[in-house]
Amino acid sequence: MGWWNSGIFARLQRRVDTAHRNYRNALNDLKRLQAESPDPDPVQPQAPKDRPVSTANGIVPQTLVPFVSIIGGMADPAPVAWPTRPAAPPHARTRTAAVVLAGFCAFLTLFAPQPLLPLLAAAFHASAGTIGFVVTVSTIAVAITAPLTGVVADRFGRKNVIVPAAFLLAIPTILAATSTSLGQLLFWRFWQGVFTPGIFAVTIAYITEEWDEGAGSAMSAYVAGTVLGGFSGRMVAALAASHFSWRWAFVALGVLNALSGIAISAWLPPGRRTMRPRRTVSTAHVMMGHLKNPRLLATFAVGFCVLFTLLGTFNYINFYLAAPPFRLGTTALGFLFTVYLVGALVTPFAGRLIDRMGHRFTLALAFGGGIAGISLTLLPSLPAVIIGLSLCCTGVFIGHSSASSYIGTVARDARASAVGLYVMCYYAGGSAGSALSGHFWNRGGWPACVALVACVQVLTIVTAMLFWKPASVLPFDQLPHQH
Repeated sequence: MGWWNSGIFARLQRRVDTAHRNYRNALNDLKRLQAESPDPDPVQPQAPKDRPVSTANGIVPQTLVPFVSIIGGMADPAPVAWPTRPAAPPHARTRTAAVVLAGFCAFLTLFAPQPLLPLLAAAFHASAGTIGFVVTVSTIAVAITAPLTGVVADRFGRKNVIVPAAFLLAIPTILAATSTSLGQLLFWRFWQGVFTPGIFAVTIAYITEEWDEGAGSAMSAYVAGTVLGGFSGRMVAALAASHFSWRWAFVALGVLNALSGIAISAWLPPGRRTMRPRRTVSTAHVMMGHLKNPRLLATFAVGFCVLFTLLGTFNYINFYLAAPPFRLGTTALGFLFTVYLVGALVTPFAGRLIDRMGHRFTLALAFGGGIAGISLTLLPSLPAVIIGLSLCCTGVFIGHSSASSYIGTVARDARASAVGLYVMCYYAGGSAGSALSGHFWNRGGWPACVALVACVQVLTIVTAMLFWKPASVLPFDQLPHQH
């Protein structure tokens, strides 16, 4: 076998000599070309003559590729650009978790006292109508401050509003536990409502601006966070109050807010861009234009009625179920709000229903089910009440989806301002529903509340059928996304 080995080494030596000779010739040619070429312009930098190339043997000068390839025992062709998937943005998972926590944090405390209302009424010796203001004052504050948060966020940046709002929200929540009178509790609840829009309204703007791809998934994750936060707030409050006291309920909620604020601060990246539209007309002129649009006015009225029916139902159903023949305790009242999860599961199908039936008939169908549901709660049967509340909740969620998406069909200009007005009317309706249902409860109990809510639901259907004329639907990414 010696002759075979000697032949192998001889051929390898010849190949090495040839490669070395080619390398020296190429190097001489390169020096000759550099000598013949004029001096480069000092202002315009020249690209390197011997561009490095990535090979299987490392990064080497281009003129050494044949030599290195032969030594490595393989021919290294020109580099191939293999197709790769687009790189995910940095902190992609953590920023999604941050917006989920933002939705969770925003709605954790807003309606959390609902299962505590009978307990608070006994603690402060107040009537059902009076203690309902524990929820009402927060929604009033949201209605006042929601249209202003966009201006603040444009000035200071999205994250610089979301994170401080989350921490500030924890302060009045914890201080509410120190209340010695109903007036003090209402004071701290008002400030909870002041800071809440700084989280949920600005987070929606953050998602639409910062997600180049997957904005729909991010918005869905955010909405899931809001649903989970609203349900968890009621459950945490009910469990803490039943095992300890109502004061510890607010302490627990405040601690959860603070922990969420820490996580949001750590996981939410600063905004890459802030959309600041150039103002060609005054804000007052834009608002007047919206208020002169009959279909928009009808949409604002529908939004008013949607939250009116929700709070009018779920504030005082607690007093109804805490009394005979049901006699539910605080913990059981907290579990009652699992019907929200039923509505949240059904609501994603509302888009298909709107595409097939239109906004008017979708809302009419949803609120028709709501009327049937609120009527079922009059039966002295807990399963019937739960089914009825599930229908009410589903009708409200689908109605809200219909109203908020209809804004995109009729507000061709300044849609953000139109959405701001809708949100203001939405929470103003919740405040009115909470307050007015309290008066009806004091006069006629739960049947009077049912009559009020059913009348408002009928009025909502009539308003939509009369004023919501069919219009061309905007693409999904141009629709206003509001929870």
